[in-house]
Amino acid sequence: MIIDRSSQWKEGLIERLENRESWDNWMLYQMNYEVVKTNLISDFSGLQSPKYLPNLTPLEHQLDVAETVIERMNGKAILADEVGLGKTIEAGLILKEYLIRGLVKKALILAPASLINQWAEELNQKFYIPAIPYRKNTSLDHYNVVVMSMDTAKKSPHKEHIYTQDYDMIIIDEAHKLKNHKTKNYEFVQGLKKKFCLLLTATPIQNNVFELFHLISLLKPGHLGNYETFQSSFSASKHNWEHDEYLKELVNQVMVRNRRQDTGIDWTTRKVQTIPVQFTQAEQDVYDLILELKHISPVFSGAFSMITLQKEMCSSKEATYLTLNKMRQKCTEPKEIAHVEEIIQRLMVLEINTKAEKAYEIIQQANDKVILFTEYRASQVYLQWFLHQKGITSVLFNGQFKKSKRDWMKQLFKNHAQVLIATESGGEGINLQFCHHVINYDLPWNPMKLEQRIGRVHRLGQEHDVHIYNLAIENTIEDDILKLLHTKIDVFEKAVGNLDDILSSFKQTI
Repeated sequence: MIIDRSSQWKEGLIERLENRESWDNWMLYQMNYEVVKTNLISDFSGLQSPKYLPNLTPLEHQLDVAETVIERMNGKAILADEVGLGKTIEAGLILKEYLIRGLVKKALILAPASLINQWAEELNQKFYIPAIPYRKNTSLDHYNVVVMSMDTAKKSPHKEHIYTQDYDMIIIDEAHKLKNHKTKNYEFVQGLKKKFCLLLTATPIQNNVFELFHLISLLKPGHLGNYETFQSSFSASKHNWEHDEYLKELVNQVMVRNRRQDTGIDWTTRKVQTIPVQFTQAEQDVYDLILELKHISPVFSGAFSMITLQKEMCSSKEATYLTLNKMRQKCTEPKEIAHVEEIIQRLMVLEINTKAEKAYEIIQQANDKVILFTEYRASQVYLQWFLHQKGITSVLFNGQFKKSKRDWMKQLFKNHAQVLIATESGGEGINLQFCHHVINYDLPWNPMKLEQRIGRVHRLGQEHDVHIYNLAIENTIEDDILKLLHTKIDVFEKAVGNLDDILSSFKQTI
């Protein structure tokens, strides 16, 4: 290689001497020299970004996560801190660090639609990163940091536009939604070019160990081998495998997880109760009639239909009726129709909802704000009516609401109502530290949904012990749900690490 000595300085000097032109300002030169010198990063270890963030005071564990991801994981990691420990802050720190170092210019953040504005605001206000929320007419060519919903990104023409961009960093919030490798979401993320990539989820396993395999394969293909190799090496089935410690070691090479007790912060305690509920005889009779349906009608012979009806009957007659009425229209035989009609008539005359009565009892005893989670919008409406009859004020919260309505409901709950009745999707991405009582009126099959629900209140800023009440009707499908929840919690803890209490190990009465 030939290196030529530049002569431009000489030409400039002669021109100024002969033509008596003005000289450059020495003070400005010195100032510019100091700025460049200050911005030089001579050592790759340690974080530069905090000194440029006057509006942010990161916690020690958040700084540690950012440093670990950059120095040990080369910018490809699952951020799996427990709910409420600030994974968004950690991702912002990592992104800011790479921007300052000049290693990232363009970044794409994929998040649930309800969290897009929140992401953009935090990046702008706390990190001075000019992120914009994506709109239909947004040109990806002209903006370097874009926040977009996964639902929008995976569809044409947005998907094709994204694939043409040279993104240096991809950040995916609520990454557990990629657990199924057969979905369009998974296929879309798999097709993204990922120089640096962060997957944010407090729950990297929700149901079985293969979900973790697929998540890590998105981040670092081949890290756990291919599917067949992984299955044979660990003798893996959904809920069981061998070589626990070796798997955990491999996982920890790509995953950072902080538990509340590891942060050095003084956390309030979780007090969890699993409370048994007994149907009245009339409710039990209807439940038994529903079980008979699978022997009477082929319309109800599918496992999904029966499980849905059993779960709905454990929630409210309103939710049960809506499903029964839809399925009745598919019945053709007189015997089938008569049996369904009998169930509907028995439903209509039920005067007591035992589980709702138990929830009211807990709300009365709490004498404070309570979040009540149900899985069905019909139950949500019923519970609001039921509590109103008892003199309890409540507001509804679900995924159908637009952001402005969600914010308004949150304010109404904080300032006026005693109870927030939320569905699963309604509990996503809201922070409600001013409340410390949670009733899981309906139990999900997935223990991580319980963790997400509890995480709405048990997070940074919570000043009280958090009381969790899990309601389960005895001698129904909810007994099976409890057993499976314990199995899945065991799977999570073997592969990922200990989990904070979400279920008590034995039933209690209240």
